[in-house]
Amino acid sequence: MTSNECIMLLIAGMPGAGKSVFVNAVSDLVDKIYTLGDIVRREAIKRNLSPDDATLGMIGIELRKKFGKGALAKILCQRIEHELSGIILVDGIRSLHEVNEFRKRLGKDNVFIIGIHASPRTRFRRLYLRKRKDDPEKWDEFIKRDMRELGYGIGDVIALSDYMIINEDIELHEFKEQAKKLVKRIIDESRSRS
Repeated sequence: MTSNECIMLLIAGMPGAGKSVFVNAVSDLVDKIYTLGDIVRREAIKRNLSPDDATLGMIGIELRKKFGKGALAKILCQRIEHELSGIILVDGIRSLHEVNEFRKRLGKDNVFIIGIHASPRTRFRRLYLRKRKDDPEKWDEFIKRDMRELGYGIGDVIALSDYMIINEDIELHEFKEQAKKLVKRIIDESRSRS
């Protein structure tokens, strides 16, 4: 792999699966990190709206209606077009339309989906304890959010992931270790193909 070639790692998982922990664990192995959800949060701030779950969900739906189902990936690609080199990690992939936006720019051999899975009960407990402004406090809010995420197509992305990590009944340090090993393996395999 030459210095101006790009490997893109797309991280997909339901809310509370462990995407942020994964990203933090591998941050020293990648050159750049982007989060698709930040595009929606920035839009909420720009509109002077509260970044709660309902508002962010509404903005996400609006952006997809206006720019297509791959909207967030399109927006990110426009912002980082001049930075597409090295190892890039994109957190928060929700649809195959988004995956295809990245593959259009980099080719399918340079874009890898990493799925992170955990059970609904485990994810709800994590979100409840995390207490971010957009995290659900009640089970029915959690299920409603999950159904919205599934409506975007995140289930398809996870099902078609190139790699999968199960973040269930595992110690935090073990999960981080698995994350690092996986990213190192993807990078090594990509470089050996070049």
